[in-house]
Amino acid sequence: MTTTIRQAGRATGRLLVAALMTFGTYLSVTVLLIAAIGTLVVVGAWMLPEAVLLIRRIAGAERRQVAGWTGREIPEAYEPLTGTLRERLRTAVRDPGTLADLRWMAAHYVYGWLVLLALPLWPVGLVVDGVWCGLLCRDAVVLPWVVRLADVEARWSAALLEPSPKARLAARVRALTETRADVIAAHGAELRRIERDLHDGAQARLVALSMRIGLAQRAFDRDPDSARKLMEDAQDQAEQALTELRHVVRGIHPPILTDRGLMRAVRALAADSGLEVTVRVEGLLDSGDSRDSGGSGDSGDSGGGDGGVDGSGAAGPSGGPGGVAGSRGYRAPAAVEAAAYFAVAEALTNVVKHSGSPRAAVELVRLRNGLRAVVRDEGLGGADESAGSGLLGIRRRVAALDGVVNVDSPAGGPTMIAVELPCVW
Repeated sequence: MTTTIRQAGRATGRLLVAALMTFGTYLSVTVLLIAAIGTLVVVGAWMLPEAVLLIRRIAGAERRQVAGWTGREIPEAYEPLTGTLRERLRTAVRDPGTLADLRWMAAHYVYGWLVLLALPLWPVGLVVDGVWCGLLCRDAVVLPWVVRLADVEARWSAALLEPSPKARLAARVRALTETRADVIAAHGAELRRIERDLHDGAQARLVALSMRIGLAQRAFDRDPDSARKLMEDAQDQAEQALTELRHVVRGIHPPILTDRGLMRAVRALAADSGLEVTVRVEGLLDSGDSRDSGGSGDSGDSGGGDGGVDGSGAAGPSGGPGGVAGSRGYRAPAAVEAAAYFAVAEALTNVVKHSGSPRAAVELVRLRNGLRAVVRDEGLGGADESAGSGLLGIRRRVAALDGVVNVDSPAGGPTMIAVELPCVW
């Protein structure tokens, strides 16, 4: 009986909030009508976009309330109200998301007052269910109807506030447009970085190498000792130039990632980070395993190394979370591996530079339709994307593959950076 009363009380609170939301819609519709009249007479045209924004906020509050009750998020799909007044008016009138909000408001005028049906059930329920449950030890029969009314109100709101396919498509097109712009900007920045590294590093070494070889050729006949010294310097310059080129190549696509796979590449990163890093791998197989057959295997060999790295995780049976039948499935696509690798590398660099923590943990988890990479530390927290921490670069690289980056870094720590990348195994 106590549980039933608690559930009914929570449902009544939900219905009261819905009733207050209905009262708010009355006010917002009044503002909308005033704005529409003002638009017709031109003088108050600026009010219409503001009224639409007010309606969007009320609908957003209802989405959050419904999500809190049902546990299912209702996405928003609005066209942005930006630009000139003419453009904002056109968007306010034509936006399918706003039209869906207006339909919800019209329907909410009726079912938003379901609390009026719920309140009379309380005195009846306390008496009937008190006797029914307390004396006869049966399940409550009246108060559960309060919960059902709240469920009905939430289902109707969820159905009416769900974005239409047209609105979802428009939002998706905008997201892809923004992602493409970010990818182009990131690609341009990457090309400039490579050009700068080649110009300031390898190219300068090669120019010095060419000059020393030329001087050695001129001095070979008259001063063999000087020529020999110049050739030794030229050899040193050649080795330094090769080192610079290897550095540039690793910045484009690390060879270890191609040769040994994401798991070993991340363990190498951890070992070279200077931190005490724990690497946990779940569902990924070693790139050294056979790619021609499914079955079970072990992905949890010890990482070792100077960085204090160990790995754990096991591959399951064929077709399960760990193993995949056929020649595919042991490794993610190259672009996904590269994005995960550079995200982990940047996150570990942030731990070294900003967190003050001597330890970190890395997780690589194979999802059913993707790959998750998580980096945690017990440092100072307070990661700020606008402060040059590299998080913006991670987001751009991941967004290019339609992935998601979640950053949880409260002041005082700990910090968690999680990257999820979709892919087909």
